[in-house]
Order: sequence, then structure tokens, then C-alpha cells
Amino acid sequence: MKRLLMGSLVVVGAIVFATGCSKPQGADADVAGAGARASGAASGGSSGGSTISVTTVRAQKRDVDVMLEATGTVTALNSVDIRPQVSSVITRVNIREGQFVKAGDALFTLDARNDEVNLAKAQAQLAKDRAALADAQRQHARNRDLLAQNFISQGAVDTSQTQVESQEAVVTADRAAIDAAKVGLGYNRITAPAAGRAGAINVFAGTTVQPGANSLVTITQLDPIAVSFSLPQRNLNDALQTMRAGGGKVFALLPEGRNALTGKLQFVDNAVDANSGTVKVKAEFDNKTEALWPGAFVTIRLAVRTLKDATVVPQASVIQGPRGSIVYTVDAQNKAVARPIDVVYASGLDAAITGVQPGEKVVVDGRQNLRAGVSVAERAASGPGGARGAAVVASASSAATAP
Repeated sequence: MKRLLMGSLVVVGAIVFATGCSKPQGADADVAGAGARASGAASGGSSGGSTISVTTVRAQKRDVDVMLEATGTVTALNSVDIRPQVSSVITRVNIREGQFVKAGDALFTLDARNDEVNLAKAQAQLAKDRAALADAQRQHARNRDLLAQNFISQGAVDTSQTQVESQEAVVTADRAAIDAAKVGLGYNRITAPAAGRAGAINVFAGTTVQPGANSLVTITQLDPIAVSFSLPQRNLNDALQTMRAGGGKVFALLPEGRNALTGKLQFVDNAVDANSGTVKVKAEFDNKTEALWPGAFVTIRLAVRTLKDATVVPQASVIQGPRGSIVYTVDAQNKAVARPIDVVYASGLDAAITGVQPGEKVVVDGRQNLRAGVSVAERAASGPGGARGAAVVASASSAATAP
């Protein structure tokens, strides 16, 4: 009987304990469920109701020149150091420093008195030998008459003929001596061999000059002018194709943001430099405004080919990711759409791409906050970011192919 009573107490205690424990667990679960519902409601409201403010531009369809860029040095097509060919004294300087001269213009005048005397002597010698030739010819004519009358032998006639021919050779030599004297006299008048701009003049009237000494002045052609630069070996074929096509388009970008000049490819060297792996190239430019100056450095952009009807967007709109490049576009419901793209060519502010159609709206500013499917609101380009976007829009909308 005692054992039965003890067992009943144990069973009743276990039931009471179980009932007491189950009620607190249910209350905690209700609190946790309410918190989860509240968190879910807050999360759902945030994702479904937020709108991202962005700036967009429309993708453009236009031709894009594929450029090779290099640093070039401006060089003159023709630069001549003027030196005397005879030893003499300068009597007159006929030009000023920096003056533009034409081919044949007088630059310097040298003391020509000695050469004038030599020319006069050569001319006098010619006159003397001409008189001797005339006498020899008359003597030979008389000898032929005498031979016809059998008064002299044929040998005498042959001798007179030899004298005539010898005197004719002397006269020919005199004429050559006169020509030589005229050449020497011409050296005393130094003229410009080509048109160009005179540099610093290193002599004055009264200066004694000699052949092989320092130059008197340098004449440099400035229009047209050339720019020499080097291209990597991998671009050699592009340069040769451009040459065969007539020189293509080469742009010289001037420092300080000045306008670019347009020229043509003129020369590709016949060998690749084994040390640098580059090939020397030269382009020619019109230089009427004297924007290019010999020795100056400029940035060269060579158009090797043209992408016809390419889709162009601002480079600022392209996002680089681990799986490739994308841009965000805006659909008809003002939702952001992630579009995988391939960048065909990028230069400056623009990029030619595939994967987007011309006319589609592409996000420029605000793309860093976007996710696919998020609602967007377009804003006007304003402020620092908007100014950048406006510049990109202007670049993308330009139809010009110049850099």
C-alpha cells in the first residue's frame, strides 16, 4: 500500500512539471514569430518601395576611328645649314634673323674682287687664243691653195691643219676656264636653296668665313612639317595598310588643350629596331598657322581603321565585374536592367560596345547603387556628378570622328 502511494505521487509530479514547462515555450515562440513578421514586413517594404535617382544618356550609332596613340617629335621636312664654299670676307648680310625667305633669295654677299679679276683674265686669254686660231685658219687656207698649184707638199698642209685643231682646243679650254671663274664668282653670292625660316645668324659684315667652318645660318621649312614617332611591332601591319590606303588620318594633339591638327602618314621605316621592338613612322601636316615647331613634343593618334555604325556609350557607364562588363539600361517601366556587353574599342570618354542597341537609355551617374529590377527616376545633369554626366552626353552625342 505504501509503495502504491509513492508511485502515484511520482506520476502526479511529472504531469505538473510537464504542464508548467510547456506554457513558457509557447509564449517565446509567439514573440519570436511576431518579430520575424515585423522584420519581414520592414524588409519587404524597403525593397519594393525604394527608387534610385540616376542620370542617363542614349546610346549613339556612329562611325568610330580606331586609334593608335604615341608621343611624337616635330621635325622639319627640309632644314639646311648654310656654309660658304670659298674663303672670303662677308661684305653684306641680306636677311634678318627669323625672316622667311624663298628659294633663290640672297642671304650673304662675299668679297668677290679676286674672282672678278680671275674671270677678266680668263676672258682676255680667250680673246688672245681666238686671234691665234683665226691666224692658223688663214694660214691653213693659203696652204691648201698652194697645194692646189703644186707649190707645197701635202705634209705642209697637214701641219697647218694640226695647228688649227690645236688652237681650237686651246680656245675650248679658255671657255672652260671662264666657266670655272664664273662658278667661283657665283660662290660669293650665297642664296637660299629652299624656302623656309632663317634661324640665328652667326656672322656679320666683315667676318672672315671658310668652307667647313660653322654654319652662317640655318634655313628650316615649317610648312608643311613632319612629326616622327614610333609604333610597336604589333602595329606595323596597321601602319602599312594605312600607307597603302593613302595615308589615312593622323591627329597631332597640341599641349594646353589647343586644337588638333590633321595630317597623313608619309613614311614607315624599312626595319624594326631590335632593341626597342618599335618601327619609326613619320606623318606630314599642313602648318600654315605655325602651331607645330621643330623639336616640340606632341601626342599623335593614328586612325588605323574605322568601325562602321558602332554603338557608342560613355565609358563612365561601363561597369567591370568578375564575370565581364555590364551597363545598366532603363526599360519602359523605369526599371534598371543589367546588360552584359563587350567593349570593342574605348578611347577618351567614349566606348564602342556590343550588347546594347542605339537609342537605349544607359545609366551614367547613380549606377553604383543599382540592382537589376530596381525602380529608377531620371534626374537632370547638375552638380559635380551631373556636370561629368553632361560632358559624357556631349561626347557620346558628337558625330565627329576627330579625337
